[in-house]
Amino acid sequence: MSTTTAALSAPTRPGRRLHPVPVRVMHWTNALAMLVMIGSGWGIYNDSVIFGGLHFPGAIKLGSWAAQSLLWHFAGMWLLALNGAAYLLYGIVTGRLRERLLPIRLADLVQTARDTLHLKVAHEDLTTYNAVQKVLYIVVILAGISQVVTGLAIWKPVQFSGLTGLLGGFQAARLIHFGGMAVIVGFLVVHVALSLLVPRTLWAMLTGGPRLPAKRLP
Repeated sequence: MSTTTAALSAPTRPGRRLHPVPVRVMHWTNALAMLVMIGSGWGIYNDSVIFGGLHFPGAIKLGSWAAQSLLWHFAGMWLLALNGAAYLLYGIVTGRLRERLLPIRLADLVQTARDTLHLKVAHEDLTTYNAVQKVLYIVVILAGISQVVTGLAIWKPVQFSGLTGLLGGFQAARLIHFGGMAVIVGFLVVHVALSLLVPRTLWAMLTGGPRLPAKRLP
């Protein structure tokens, strides 16, 4: 039997889903934790505002008063931190983060932005992210890490006095924390809007999506 024939007749490993079960579970867990953190964070903010004219309506905050919002915030904090760490570890070990988010080319970024401005958001190939999606995912990951760091400085400013000082003080840490929240909220708005414009992406995250090309066993 020739080498070519042997290669063609070799068994193949079934192609994995675009979004394996662990990814889907961690994705929706992260989504829930973010909503808890944001809603409760708005309740905490209202108790000690940073910007005088900005208050969040009671209908969109979690917790009827500051102490209750804090309890929700701490619960969401541990869920987001643990699940987020697991998500990053899984992505690094399996190579998923590198595979999905790199490389990012400037020409692709410009072209994708141009297509988006012309409302070309079909996203025919679900197995790849466009350049703008890659940048947005990297930004929100970095924002999430920033939230953990600044959150520690706000939560325990005495115990983490070195970290708080490095961030410019307690009030500066609050400002950075607020900015990180704004970035994450902006990401969620864009993410949800694109999911509604291209429902196949939402369905893929619920069902696993298409199977990737199978790999031949050695």
